[in-house]
Amino acid sequence: MAERAADDGVDVLLTGPVFFDLVFTGVDGAPRPGTEVYAEGLASSPGGVANLAVATARLGLGTALAATLGDDVYGRWCWEFLADREGIDLGRSRLVPDWPTPVTVSIASGSDRSMVTREEPAPFTGGELVGDRPAARATFVDLGASRGGREVDAWWRAAAHSGTKIFADLGWDSSGRWDPADLRLLADCYAFTPNETEAMAYTRTDSAAGAARALAELVPLVVVTRGEHGAVAIDSASGDEVVVPAVPTSGRDATGAGDVFGAALVFGTLRDWDLEQRLSFASLCAALAVEHPGGAVGAPGWGDVADWWSRAQGGDDRELATRFGFLSDAVPEASGRRRAELTFPFADYGTTAARRSNPEKRGTS
Repeated sequence: MAERAADDGVDVLLTGPVFFDLVFTGVDGAPRPGTEVYAEGLASSPGGVANLAVATARLGLGTALAATLGDDVYGRWCWEFLADREGIDLGRSRLVPDWPTPVTVSIASGSDRSMVTREEPAPFTGGELVGDRPAARATFVDLGASRGGREVDAWWRAAAHSGTKIFADLGWDSSGRWDPADLRLLADCYAFTPNETEAMAYTRTDSAAGAARALAELVPLVVVTRGEHGAVAIDSASGDEVVVPAVPTSGRDATGAGDVFGAALVFGTLRDWDLEQRLSFASLCAALAVEHPGGAVGAPGWGDVADWWSRAQGGDDRELATRFGFLSDAVPEASGRRRAELTFPFADYGTTAARRSNPEKRGTS
């Protein structure tokens, strides 16, 4: 497993909104106005930044989450799932009365999905939750708030100056400007992980590899994801440029797959794996995630990785087995942790949650 951070630090410190997700799978197209469609499956899961938190925790990284959850039935269930089931440190998080936990309904149809979300502005910023000592080996940040002149909650800058590796994303630019000036915040970051459409738009290039080379001048590590076509990455320090194909999967739900990819990339980075191993492992974990409905719920643990590796070793695809040969040494001997089907316990949950939760001890404001 990954070596723990020294002193009071953690491996990964995360901030951002946590959602209660309802994920419908096996839907034959999104419903049109005035119509009704049926789903084959339904999963409940914490979503948003919880996808990252669960994915890193299931890979054995010490994970702390600074987030705001409503002191309602959805927020309490997410809290218990994250703290009690996944072992995530919520010491910097808050259960807030009279503020509704954000809720997302995700409809997975084919290889894509659509979502409906209800969210109110959070009563705390990430910086207010994290405090003055953001000690961690790594963190993820969304730099998209810098667009349009909005104020940036840049708590992570202090962490970067203290040695924390900052893995950054900018997200989709709905304005269509793709202003290269938005990339200025990468100066404090270790890694940038856009998808190929975003990367090419920002760099005005016509290929993922060309975009990665341009972005490699701004950050030590660039990873450009290409969906079913895999990913390309450049390590500026070593000069390594790696292209890996996607791992074959019988995907059910892509919710949170990008977060799982990022979590596995961080794990490999903190383990000092070479770039091709990091990228391959991230692609594998993302492929395993889409085989299971739900974002956080679908994040694979080492037991799931071990199961896949056992099948790969005994399969007919020798090239795939060779590519992942490093897993023979990477998979822990005690690798029994696996994801499990989970649904929201609607019946009598309010009574159970009230009995099990103590908001005063859990940072209720």
